[in-house]
Amino acid sequence: MANKLAVITGASTGIGLELAKIASREGYDLVVVADEPQIDAAAGGLQSGSGSVEAVEADLATFEGNDRLLAAVGGRPIDVLIANAGRGLGHAFIDQSAAEWRRVIDTNVTGTTYLLQKVAQSMATRGEGRILIVGSIAGLIPGSFQAVYNGTKAYLDSFAYALRDELKDSGVSITVLMPGPTETDFFRRAGMLDTPVGKDDSKEDPAKTAANGWKAMIDGSAHVVSGFKNKVQAAMSHLTPDSVLAGQHRKMAEPE
Repeated sequence: MANKLAVITGASTGIGLELAKIASREGYDLVVVADEPQIDAAAGGLQSGSGSVEAVEADLATFEGNDRLLAAVGGRPIDVLIANAGRGLGHAFIDQSAAEWRRVIDTNVTGTTYLLQKVAQSMATRGEGRILIVGSIAGLIPGSFQAVYNGTKAYLDSFAYALRDELKDSGVSITVLMPGPTETDFFRRAGMLDTPVGKDDSKEDPAKTAANGWKAMIDGSAHVVSGFKNKVQAAMSHLTPDSVLAGQHRKMAEPE
């Protein structure tokens, strides 16, 4: 029998790469994608698993990039989709260029939504499939000095729950992973190394975050918040006024 297929976006580093490692160990064939050449090296490191690995370099902020990914799949049924690709952006909103914040929205929201619709349609037709959407606890908090990024994650967190309900009788399972600060390249790429959260050395290991997300997806859970501190923060976000949350976020994300 052919191996099952897992498609993982944003798989060149961090949580995405760790999720790809898990899928490889579980015997899945992989199609891994990112918008940088580093995806080829990442794929090379996954070749020791029992399944095949194909790397795709594509700009998932665009419909064309997502279509390129789907073309690489070649019509093969996708058993697992991990929608992890994302882009961060720190500092004050009024100081950001329109091109910068638009790319965050195009990557995190528009491109991700497009891919999810295409894959979910196919899964629902077959009556089976698992999707893990990587949101964030940032989506629960008004993100002073990270306003657009947190807004996009709020969208993904909400969208995941809505899609899960729509597909509850279809055989397709939707899970949202909500990490907190994780030890990845995110803060460097988002220009946040000059912030308290960027400098914090107690961030979660991405391998642990990935393991928690994978387990929740396989279990069919609606969501998982990875890490005890993050669970507490997520719980408190439901009880704390938004104005207070925004002020708390400022203390983490405002450049020093």
